[in-house]
Amino acid sequence: MNRIVTISILLFLFCFQVEAQKTEFKNFSQQDEHTFLIETSIGFYEFNFINREVLQVRFLENKLESLPESHAVELPKSKSSIEVKTNENTLEFFQYGLAVEIQKQPFAIRYVYKGEELLQHKNGFSTETVKVDFKIDENETLMGGGARALGMNRRGHQLPLYNRAHYGYETRSEQMNFALPIVFSSKKYLLHFDNPTTGNLDLDSQFNNTITYEATSGAKRFQLIAADDWETILQNYTALTGKQPLPARWTLGNFASRFGYHSQDETEMTVAKFKEEQIPLDAVILDLYWFGNEVMGTMGNLEFEKDSFPNPERMMKRLKDQGVKTVLITEPFMLKTSHRWEEAVQADILVKDSTGNAATYDFFFGNTALIDVFDPKAKDWFWNIYKGLKEQGATGWWGDLGEPEVHPAHLIHYDDQKANEVHNIYGTEWAKIIFENYQNEFPEERPFILMRAGYSGAQKYGMMPWSGDVNRTWGGFQSQAEISLQMGMQGLGYMHSDLGGFAGDLLDDELYVRWLQYGVFQPIYRPHAQEDVAAEPVFRSDYAKNLAKKAIELRYQLLPYNYHLAFENSTKGIPLMRPLFMEEPDHFELYNISQTYLWGNDFLVSPVLEAEQSQKKVYFPSTNNWFDFYTDEQFEGGQFNYIETNKENIPTFVRAGAFIPLAEIHQTTEDYTFNNLNFKYYFDETVETSQRSFYNDDGQTANAFENRNYEMLHLNFEHFEEVSELQIEHEVKENFNSDLEEIHLELINWKKRPISIMYNGQPVSYEYKNYTLLIKNISIQEGKKQLLIRH
Repeated sequence: MNRIVTISILLFLFCFQVEAQKTEFKNFSQQDEHTFLIETSIGFYEFNFINREVLQVRFLENKLESLPESHAVELPKSKSSIEVKTNENTLEFFQYGLAVEIQKQPFAIRYVYKGEELLQHKNGFSTETVKVDFKIDENETLMGGGARALGMNRRGHQLPLYNRAHYGYETRSEQMNFALPIVFSSKKYLLHFDNPTTGNLDLDSQFNNTITYEATSGAKRFQLIAADDWETILQNYTALTGKQPLPARWTLGNFASRFGYHSQDETEMTVAKFKEEQIPLDAVILDLYWFGNEVMGTMGNLEFEKDSFPNPERMMKRLKDQGVKTVLITEPFMLKTSHRWEEAVQADILVKDSTGNAATYDFFFGNTALIDVFDPKAKDWFWNIYKGLKEQGATGWWGDLGEPEVHPAHLIHYDDQKANEVHNIYGTEWAKIIFENYQNEFPEERPFILMRAGYSGAQKYGMMPWSGDVNRTWGGFQSQAEISLQMGMQGLGYMHSDLGGFAGDLLDDELYVRWLQYGVFQPIYRPHAQEDVAAEPVFRSDYAKNLAKKAIELRYQLLPYNYHLAFENSTKGIPLMRPLFMEEPDHFELYNISQTYLWGNDFLVSPVLEAEQSQKKVYFPSTNNWFDFYTDEQFEGGQFNYIETNKENIPTFVRAGAFIPLAEIHQTTEDYTFNNLNFKYYFDETVETSQRSFYNDDGQTANAFENRNYEMLHLNFEHFEEVSELQIEHEVKENFNSDLEEIHLELINWKKRPISIMYNGQPVSYEYKNYTLLIKNISIQEGKKQLLIRH
C-alpha cells in the first residue's frame, strides 16, 4: 500500500516538474513584514498577506513595473505577521491561516490553508499574455464566473468574461450580463482575478484538473481568500471590494412595472388599481415610453414626452403623497434621432472612433452613439440629467442596456481606453456616477440604482442587479434561484429576477403565482414583463390576483426580518439568499443544490418550480430541527423529506430556536413602524439557548448605522428544566428617536401550559391553545427586561 502511494506521488511530481521546469527560482526578498518578492528567471511574484484569510499575488516582469490600478479592490492595511521558513530547496511564508510554499528546483508554488493544500500553480503566469493556470483537486466543485445558468457546479465550462445580454433564456445560459472573474470552490476558497478586461475563465473544460484565467490585457494579479466557513470568506471578499450600502426601506416593498406604461393616465390608473384592490405598493417603474411614444428612435431623449406625460411633476408628487415612488429607466445610448443628439455632440460626451468623432453604429433601437461614462465631461452631463429629473420628483433610477448591449471593439473611450478594456466595468462606472453624486449633493439620501450589468465590487455603489430578460416559462423560472445564489456569493446580494418572467406572451397563472410566491424570499419584489400579458397582479385573473396579494402581504409582514437581512449584508457582506452549503460547508452534495435555499439565517425556502407539482424534495440542514412556517409541523434536521405542496404558498420552514418578527400589513412602507410586532419563537428542547437581534432606523437616512442613528432589539431565550427566561434588551443610540413601545410574543411548539409568567417581577396574562403560548402587549422601554416562564 505504501509503495503504491509513493509511486503515485513520484508520478505526480514528475508531471508537475515537466510543466514547471521553464521557470527557475533565483532569489527572494522581504519588502515589509507582510510582503515578499520572489525573483524567477521570467519575472517577479509578489505575495502580499492582508490577514490570515486573504492573500494578494501579483506578477511583475521587472521589480519596478507598475500595474494598472484596480477597479474593484482596495487593500486594507495588513494585519498579518508572517514567519519565513527556508531550507536548501523550499521556502515557506507561514502563518496560522493562508500560507505559501515555494519549491525552488524545479520551481513550484503551492497555496495552503492551515496546512491543507488549496491549489497550486500549473505553469504560473505567462510572460506572453495575461494568463495564469492552477492545478486543482479531482473532485472539488467550482462555482462563480458571475451570472450564468449552468447549474451550481460550473466545472467543465469555459466562461467568456464579456458582459452580454441573453434575451429569452431559460434553464441554460453560458453568457449573461455579469461576467465576473471569480472562482469559488467547495474546498472553501475564493479566487478573484483582479482585472476587468475581457477574457475567459476556464473551469476545467478539458477535464485535466485545471483552472485557467486569461484576459486580453491588463494586470496580472489575483486575490485568494480561504477560511473555515463561507461567512468569513464573504466578509473578507466584501472588505476588499466594498459592501452594499443599506438601501431605503421602501425598496424592499412591492413594485408596479411593465414594458411599459404609455402615459401619465395609465400610470396613475395602475397605482389607483393597487389601492382599490388593497394590494401593498411602494413604487412604480416607468420603462422607455416616458421619453417617447415609440420604442424606436427616441432613446437618448431623457426628458418626459409631453404628449403622453403632460405634467410629470404633478404626477410624481401625487404618487409620492400616496407613498409610491417613481423609478425611471435610463439608457447610455444616444440615438441620432434623439432630441439631445446635437447637444451631446456639442458637449463632447460620446465615445469616439479613430478619427476623434462620435462613433456611430446600428443596433436594435436605431443608429446610435454611446455616452462615455469614463469621461469627466460626460459624467457631469449625465448627472445633471439625473439631477433635473430628481428635482421633478423621480426617486429611483433604472439603468438598462449597460453591458453595454452593443459595444463595437473599435470604439475609443476617454484616455484612449479600448472598448475591450472597459466593457465589463461600464455598468459599474455608470452606477458610480449616480452613487457618488448622491453622496456629494444629497448625502442624507439612499439612492435606488437598478442595473443589469457590472463588474466585481459594483455592490459598493448601491447597484441592485437583476437577471436580465428571462423567458416567461417554467424553464426560465427554474434558473433564477441559482443565479441569485451564485451572485450573492460573489458580493452582489441583491440579484433578483423579473417576477413572473419577462420575455414572451405566455399566460400561465400557475407559473405567475409560483414565481411571485418565490419573490417573497428574493431581495427585490418586482414583477415585470413585456406588456402582451400583464405583469401586475391587479390585472390578472381573480385566482392569480388573490394568491399574489397573499404573497405580497407576507412580504410586507416580513419587513422587520428582511430589513435586518439588508443590514447584515451592509455590515458583513452576507447575502440575503444563501445556498445550503453555507450552512454545512463540508457536506459536498449540497454544493449542487439551488432549488432549496436559506432566506437569511432562519428561513428555509423551496420554491415550486414545475407545473402541477404535488411534492417537493427538501433537504433540512442538520444544524437544527425545522418547523413548517404555515402549519408548525416539525421536521428533523440532517435529512431529505418529500413535502406536499399547496396552492396557497410554497414550502417554507423556520429554524428551531428562531425569532421571526411579523409586522402589520400596510398599503406602503411609509406607514410602517417598528412597533406592535408579533415575534414568533419556534421552541425546541434541543435548543437550550437562542439569541437574535433586529436592526431598525428611519428607513431612509444614509449612514444611519455609522452615525448612531438607529435602534436594536436583542432577544435572548434560555430554557432550563423548571424555568425558561427571555431577556429583552432595547438599545437606542443617541441620535435616534424610537417608536417602539410594545411587542407580542408567540411561542410555537410549547408543550405544556405554564405555571406562571412574570415580566420584570410582575405577573402577566397569557393565552395557551394548541401548543402555542401567546403573550400580548409586552411593554418595551430602553434597557434590559426579563420574562420568566415557570413550567
